[in-house]
Amino acid sequence: MSNQPYHHELDCKGLNCPLPILKTNKHVKTLQSGEILKIETTDIGSINDLQSWSKQTENEFISYSEDEGVYTFLIKKT
Repeated sequence: MSNQPYHHELDCKGLNCPLPILKTNKHVKTLQSGEILKIETTDIGSINDLQSWSKQTENEFISYSEDEGVYTFLIKKT
């Protein structure tokens, strides 16, 4: 996991698709350009979902890591 700083955190642990994407999309809309959101999920599908969502919305997918079934993502609002 990157030690990249972030501005906001979103806990989506225990939620299944499509809820992590829906919550991420809603939260990112409240951010200022350049702010970084840390998202934590337990849904393995979030790996592909968040990468695809970032590409479609043109937000920057910074990183992803996994630790004991918790997937952590950093996304930068463009």
